[in-house]
Amino acid sequence: MTGRSCRSCRGAELTRVLDLGKTPAADHFPSISVPVSADPRHALAMDLCRRCGLAQLAEDDTRVAEPSGIEPQALRDQAAAAVDLVGGAGWLRGRTAREFGSPHGGTWLPLLAARGFTEIHSRPAHVVLDTFGLMHEPDQRAAVADRAAATRRDGVLLLQFHSLATIVAQRQWNALRHGHFAYYSLTALRRLLGGTGLWPATAWEFDLYGGSVMIAAVPRRVEPDASVRRILTIESRLTDPAALGPLQEAADRQAHDLVAWLEQEAAQGNRIYAYGAASRAVALFARAGLTRALLAGVADAAPAKQGRRMPGTDIPIITPDELLAARPDRVLLTVPDLLPEVRRQLPALDDAWIPRIPVTPGSGQVPSRAGKHLRP
Repeated sequence: MTGRSCRSCRGAELTRVLDLGKTPAADHFPSISVPVSADPRHALAMDLCRRCGLAQLAEDDTRVAEPSGIEPQALRDQAAAAVDLVGGAGWLRGRTAREFGSPHGGTWLPLLAARGFTEIHSRPAHVVLDTFGLMHEPDQRAAVADRAAATRRDGVLLLQFHSLATIVAQRQWNALRHGHFAYYSLTALRRLLGGTGLWPATAWEFDLYGGSVMIAAVPRRVEPDASVRRILTIESRLTDPAALGPLQEAADRQAHDLVAWLEQEAAQGNRIYAYGAASRAVALFARAGLTRALLAGVADAAPAKQGRRMPGTDIPIITPDELLAARPDRVLLTVPDLLPEVRRQLPALDDAWIPRIPVTPGSGQVPSRAGKHLRP
């Protein structure tokens, strides 16, 4: 049990399902000149509400502006594909649109403008967009009410989210981070939306982040179609705290596997770098106790992060050109969705990419490697 109420239903029946202890803030990338000992650490844990089923950030006392990142090509490609799917299914009706943005950037509005839509803010819109934005709202009930108020009675809310079913099935424990206040099963999200008079009518699934879902929700009670019913069936256990138990084990095991792999590579004289100063890597690197002796640097295309370091470590964030100049033997990709993009942009490193952390023997997982000719 915890001492606070659910961010959705306001109930007090919260169970701790993942606890990462004190970790650096995922949005705070210190200057390379600031000593690691000065990095503040904050509690990072996930609770599950046994009343409404919402998995949520337990608490967050971080107050740091995130350095601007570069929107990956994978997100832009997926946005275009999603708009085509939604349009083809007949859901892009009307001529007005409104978007609730995400701190991570990116927008679908130009895609809708090309289809004749006009952005508005002063009145409800025919099409309301939210792609990975809702999870950043501490008060989930109030945030959904805002989106419901922005949607016309004959309109639709298109809401995309990283699926909790994916997070659990793929053991993506480091999806938990400061500033991300909710992790949705469609079961919990349906209850949350229903409290404001929004009802999921249909759903689409995408490979982004290992598995994300977009729903079309309408401001009138409707029977969900087969796509919604299928997802609800698949994730039927995700309102049970026991179903989320594997995340804690995965957090401990992955930190161990990362250190074991880096030490093995170092023993063979290999120089290891990473690509992607992503927020999801912060807790992992800090939990593993990494230093630049094992991981020489992390490349990132975002100028705002370059010249800084990974929180809780002395590992510098460098430019892609500096990564090329270093001629690394291996490059760990912290965001696997970036693999096609970085392979196109950095062809000289084609044999070096490691899109998944290789696991130690006996862990029950099989490492995934992108390189064609990995040395033993």
